[in-house]
Amino acid sequence: MKATKQIALTALALAVSSSQAMATETVMLDGQHLTQDQAWAIADGAKVDIAAQSKTALVKAHDLLMEAARLGKPVYGLTVGVGLNKDHKLFSANGELSPEVIKASKAFNYSTLRAHSAGVGEAIPVNLTRVALAVRLNTILSGHTGVQPYVADLYKAFLNNDISPIIPAKGTVGEADILLSSHVGLAMIGEWDVIYKGQRMNSAKAMQLAGIKPLDPVGKDALSILSNNSVAVSYAMKGYRDAKHLLEVSPTVFSLSLEGLNGNVAPFLPQTNDIRPFPFLKEATADVRNSLTGSYLWDANSERPLQDPLSYRTTAYTFAGAYKALANLGQMIDIQINHSDDNPGVIVGAGKDYGNNSQVSKYLVEGKGGVFPTTNFEPLPVALAVQQLSIALTHVSHNSAMRTIHLSDNHFTQLPRFLSAPGNNGHAFGAIQKTFVDMQVRNKALANPVSFDGIAIAGNIEDTFTNLKLASDNLIEIVDNTNVMYGLELMHSTQAIDLRKLKDSQLKQGQATQAMYSSFRKQVPFVDIDRPFTPDIEAATSFIAAY
Repeated sequence: MKATKQIALTALALAVSSSQAMATETVMLDGQHLTQDQAWAIADGAKVDIAAQSKTALVKAHDLLMEAARLGKPVYGLTVGVGLNKDHKLFSANGELSPEVIKASKAFNYSTLRAHSAGVGEAIPVNLTRVALAVRLNTILSGHTGVQPYVADLYKAFLNNDISPIIPAKGTVGEADILLSSHVGLAMIGEWDVIYKGQRMNSAKAMQLAGIKPLDPVGKDALSILSNNSVAVSYAMKGYRDAKHLLEVSPTVFSLSLEGLNGNVAPFLPQTNDIRPFPFLKEATADVRNSLTGSYLWDANSERPLQDPLSYRTTAYTFAGAYKALANLGQMIDIQINHSDDNPGVIVGAGKDYGNNSQVSKYLVEGKGGVFPTTNFEPLPVALAVQQLSIALTHVSHNSAMRTIHLSDNHFTQLPRFLSAPGNNGHAFGAIQKTFVDMQVRNKALANPVSFDGIAIAGNIEDTFTNLKLASDNLIEIVDNTNVMYGLELMHSTQAIDLRKLKDSQLKQGQATQAMYSSFRKQVPFVDIDRPFTPDIEAATSFIAAY
C-alpha cells in the first residue's frame, strides 16, 4: 500500500533528516523515566536502548495477554472487536491457542491497521515523528500493553536506523490518535512509506536496507500501535518547549519596554507583592527586577508618572499566570509520557480487589494478573493544561500589544509621536500597529477551548473529545504569533531608548536589557527615516525565537 501524494508531498521539505546531525547520545528507556529533554535529543538523532527489566516486563505482559485469550476472557481488540464492534466475538480459543486461532488473530491485526489508516493533510515533521515514536516506545515499556516484545524492538530499530513513517497531521479527535498512529503500524508491516536516511521510500524497502524484519502482528499488537496519544503529545511537547523559551525572554522584553516608557518599578517591588502571594508572582516580579539591575529606572525622575498604564503595571501577573500554566503542562506531559495509555490494560500481578464479584473476576487470570478495560487513552489532563497555557499566553500577548501602542503615544512617553527620529516627517511606527493587532486577534481566537467540541461517532459509543492535537496546534501558533508581537515590541522599545539616548547619552540600562538591546540592534538598526518594515519584522521575530 503506497502513501498518498497528498499526505506527504511536503514531507521531505518538512523533514530535517536526523542522519545529518546524528547525536552520539544513547537514551536508555524503561517506561518510567523519560524526560522531555531526552525526547528532544532523540528527535535530533540520539539513539535509544531498552532497559533489561523492561524487556522482561514485556514478555510477562504478552504471556498474560495470550493466557487471557486462551482462557476465553473478553479482551477488547483481541477476542472481541473494537469500537462499536466490541460485541463481535472474533474467535473462541477454547483453552488452546491453536494455529487457527493465531491465524484469526493475525488477520484481525492486519485488517485493523489498514482500516484505521485514515489521516489527512501534510506529513508531520520528522523530528516530531521521532518524538512520537520515542514516547510510544517508552509507554509500551511501562509493561501494560501486552504486545509482542518485537514491537518494542521495531520502535527501537526505526529510531536507531533513521526510519520515520509518514504520518498525516490531521484526523484525530483526541481520544487516542488511532487514525494517525496506525500509519506507524502500516510501516512496520511494510505497507506504507517512510523517510529513510533523508529519502522517501516504501517501508518494506527501508527495512530490507536496514536489515530489519517486518512485523507479523498478533494479539493486541495493532491496537497498541494505533491506540495511543503519542502524536498529539509530541505537539503538546513542542508547544510546551516553545512557550518555555518565550517566557524565558519575556521579563527582559518587558523590561526594555519599561525603560523605553520611562516607567515605574513600584509594581514589581517585594514590599507589595509579598503580601498577596499568588503562585509564581514572587518569581515573576523578581525576574523583572533582575532584568533591570543597574537601570536608570531605579533613579528618581521628575518626568516619571506615579502609575503607568495597566498593561505595564499588571504584566508580572500575566507572567505569573503563564509560569503556573507552563509548570502544570510540564507535569502533565511528564506523567503522560511515562505511563501506559492503553485500553485494555495488561497488569501483571494485579491485585484482587473486588475480585469476589463476578464482574471483576472475569478480568483476572489466576496467579498472573489481569486484563482490564480502561480509560487510560483519555488525555484530558494534558489537553486542559495545553488550553490553560494558551489562555495565559494570550493575556501575555494582550499586554504586549497594549504596551507597544503606548510606546508610540507621546502622551505616555514624552517622546516624538510614533517614535519618529529627528528629521523624519513620515509615518515612522504609525502604520505597523495593524500587524501586532492582527496577531493578537488571532491569539484570542486560538485561545478558545476546543476540548469539548465534537460529534458522537462509532455508533454513539465515542461521544467525548479532547482535541489534544488541535489544542496543541493552537498553542504552537499562539507562541509563534507572540514571537512576532515581541519582535515588534522590541522595535518600539529600542527606538524609544535610542531617542532617550539622544537626550541623555549617559542613560543607564539594566544589565539584561542592555545585552538584549545591543544584540537586537545588530539585527534591526535604528529607524532614522521611513523604510520597508517587513524585513525588520522578520528579523525581529527570528531574534526573539533564537535569543
